[in-house]
Amino acid sequence: MKDFKKIIINPIITEKAAYSKASVKTYVFEVAIDANKVDIRKAVEKLFNVKVNDVRTLNVLGKVKRSKFGFGKRKDVKKAYVTLKENQRIELFEGA
Repeated sequence: MKDFKKIIINPIITEKAAYSKASVKTYVFEVAIDANKVDIRKAVEKLFNVKVNDVRTLNVLGKVKRSKFGFGKRKDVKKAYVTLKENQRIELFEGA
């Protein structure tokens, strides 16, 4: 499809993501809106040199916000919950 670095935009590091990493070995990434599960799997395996077991995706619609200038909308985001195979881990998240 595209360059792998354009598919994985950035990791999502929140309390919920940290809990899912600790309990079920799942990492959360913000991915391109038009990326599918196969593209996400290939990108994670290539960029982080790990084996992926499962990929789940979630589309988050941007909120409508109001200011004194009128209404605006935050951007839409696509999240990917990536579960790795046994004894695999991504070193990027170890400091968080």
